[in-house]
Amino acid sequence: MTQSTAESALVLDRLAAVIETRRGANPKDSRTARLFDRGLGKICQKVGEEATECVVAALSESDERVVSESADLIYHLLVMLKARDIEPDAVWTELAARAGEGK
Repeated sequence: MTQSTAESALVLDRLAAVIETRRGANPKDSRTARLFDRGLGKICQKVGEEATECVVAALSESDERVVSESADLIYHLLVMLKARDIEPDAVWTELAARAGEGK
């Protein structure tokens, strides 16, 4: 992994940290807090919606739209992990193993 790629990957950890701080925030002030307030079912519904939008974009829209929908999907996945009290590091470890870097 190049330094710029490694630094770019850290944005996911920073985003996960921001999501964690919003977990207890006022739902009136934060979209993320509203998701947590509505519960795991709503969060999972949003993950499904964003996954569908990402697939549709990949099949028929611009690269910019695919990137945007991918970011939405990753954000909602991170919210879902936090709602389940699963640390993103568990996913990073699994991905590293799949890349032949762990386990």
